[in-house]
Amino acid sequence: MFAFTLLALAGAAFAAPARRTNYGGCDLSAVTLNPPEGYDFPAPSGAPKFVTVGGGTQNYTCGADGKYASTGAVAQLFDISCIVFTDTFSEVQDLLIAAIHEASLSSRTYDEAETLPFLADHYFVHNPVTGDSISPKFDFTATVGDFVVGKVEVSSPAPTGPQDVNWLKLSNIEGSLSQEVYRTDTREGQPPASCKYGSDGDIEVPYAAKYWFF
Repeated sequence: MFAFTLLALAGAAFAAPARRTNYGGCDLSAVTLNPPEGYDFPAPSGAPKFVTVGGGTQNYTCGADGKYASTGAVAQLFDISCIVFTDTFSEVQDLLIAAIHEASLSSRTYDEAETLPFLADHYFVHNPVTGDSISPKFDFTATVGDFVVGKVEVSSPAPTGPQDVNWLKLSNIEGSLSQEVYRTDTREGQPPASCKYGSDGDIEVPYAAKYWFF
């Protein structure tokens, strides 16, 4: 991960400790996820259990076909439930990706963040059902004592352009944290269009996104 401090958000909206051992977010009962008008992406029903912004890297390896293939992602997720009805909510992913780029890339840690309350780790594990692929895990063990492993049900090109990773709808295959996970408002994370097999190594591409848990 990347060390960062969101100086632009260092006001009341994020006046919270960086890492909490229990979840103390705000009420989300009146919150809905509404995709942009005209964008082909499913809208969940009901209110989310958690709303977060995540930042980290999308990871790739160069294949024999000269294209980069995903090897998963590593990120940390931060609680943004208390700003869903503020102007900051719509731009928090932009502020986070900017902070990632401005941070020291040598430290690779979010532990010193002071403006966003940590909520979960995101990484990939062996698929617990088939065992022959990898699946995204959202690990809330440190904060709420639960997790969810998902599988992709819907993958839609980002409405903001090809430089941003797809929006996703995931369904639960393990864990009891939530039944569905949505990745929206993605920023960056796409690999170069081509690579040289045998000479280009694995790469990590910074990204940010909102993650919603239902």
